[in-house]
Order: sequence, then C-alpha cells, then structure tokens
Amino acid sequence: MFKDKKIVFLGAGSMAEAMIAGMSASGIVKPAQITVSNNSNTERLKQLQRKYGIHGVPKEELCYENMDVVILAMKPKDAENALISLNHHLRPHQLVLSVLAGISTSFMEDLLPYGQQVVRVMPNTSSMIGESATAISPGKHTSQQNLSIAQRLLQCIGEVFIINESQMDIFTGIAGSGPAYFYYLMEHMEKAGQSGGLDQETTRQIIAQTILGAARMIQEQEESPEVLREKVTSPNGTTAAGLEALSKNGGGKAISRAVKQAAQRSKEISAQLETKKLKVI
Repeated sequence: MFKDKKIVFLGAGSMAEAMIAGMSASGIVKPAQITVSNNSNTERLKQLQRKYGIHGVPKEELCYENMDVVILAMKPKDAENALISLNHHLRPHQLVLSVLAGISTSFMEDLLPYGQQVVRVMPNTSSMIGESATAISPGKHTSQQNLSIAQRLLQCIGEVFIINESQMDIFTGIAGSGPAYFYYLMEHMEKAGQSGGLDQETTRQIIAQTILGAARMIQEQEESPEVLREKVTSPNGTTAAGLEALSKNGGGKAISRAVKQAAQRSKEISAQLETKKLKVI
C-alpha cells in the first residue's frame, strides 16, 4: 500500500519527530519516502535527516506535486497561513492529514481547493515507540480508500480509533494530552519513593513497570477499571489507605478536570481560529 507513497511533514517539532520515528521504525514506510520541512530552522531539518535518514527540505524548495500525503504538524496558530499557501499546490488525489489540536476538517476544507481530501488526526507522543493512541476523523470529501490509507499509515505508530469529529476534543483531553498526566503522576511517585529511601533509577523503573502492568491488565482482562480497583483493595489495607488519601486530596476530581480542561482548550483553539478566518474572509 505504501511502497511508492511519498509523505511530507510540514513542521518539524516534537510531534512530527515522534511520528517520523514511529513510521521509520515500523518498516512499512522507508525513511527515503519521508520528507520534513519547516519555515526557517534548517539546522533542525539537518538534525532529523541525520537521525532518521529522511529528507530535510526547506519550505521554499518543496515540490508538493510529488507528495501523496501531506501532514500538517506546525503550531496551530500557523495553520491558516500554511493552508492558504497550500491552496495553489495541491491536487485532488493528495491526502492532507492534520495533527493540529483544534483544527477542524471544515476549517481545512474551506481554505484548501474544493473537494480536497482531509483527515483530522490526534496522536500522542508515544508515537515515537509505536504505542500512540491515535484518533482519526475524515472530512466530507474523503474517500473510504483514503481513510483506510490514513488508518494503515497511522497504525505504524500505534492503535488507531476512527471517531466522530464531535468527539475529537474529549479524545484530545484523554489521549492527546494523556501521556503528560501520567508523567506528572510518575514525577510525584518518584519523589515519594526517593523520600522513602529508594534511589531514583530504581524508583523510576518500579513505577514504569507498575503502570505498564496495570495497562496490560486493562487490555487483557475483560473487566472495568472500577472492578480491577476493587479487586486489589482490601478493607483497611495499604491500597485502601492510599486510595483514601487520593480521594481526600481531590485526586479523582483533579484527573477529571484535567481531561475536561484540555478538551475545552481544544474547543477554544478551534473557535479562535474560526473567528480569525471569518474576519479575514
């Protein structure tokens, strides 16, 4: 499916690198098929080229006509200008994927040539090791074949979920921003372990294995997180004491609020860009 496909990333930040790393490591897409570009940081392009064996090409030297898949990976605030500049370069057969939080398919379709096939994508930074939870939503002109191409391509970097675009903001709050929540939790668990006498590296590995094991239990056991939690919580035991402390200190509410606030921010970004676009029009 991807033997002769050429892919270009517009934007060379951490998300672009995570996806490039995952795709390159998968073997399904060869590094020579991938190009990355940005507005001005040529040193960053050289760095990615050396590291992954891909092509780093300055924006003004790109030949869009040779590309099959165009992945928008710049900052959301730069999306409008990028889409406008693409308008005169794209052809109907080319597929546009956007990994930008808050950028709707309708926003892209309005600024690209009529009928352009677009897919909104929300991966996370676990793409780098092929373990992303990625959501995709097709635009109104996107064919089933191109949706399948997007799905297969993104399976190079982890699990892919096709969802309604109206669900993309909450998905962003859960999975797009989710790794950072777990890193934050791990930071605090690591500090607690060190204060209890464990060295930092040992504590870090213990925490990582514990989270990995819990995740595997969810994936492999046909039981809900609630049931699994109850099974490991003995009355008046150590786990019960820890959970009581979490509850008293707002642990559950904090997690829910983090997801909802990230989702709300995704909505706000979308609304801001739509308002800006309407003023320009």
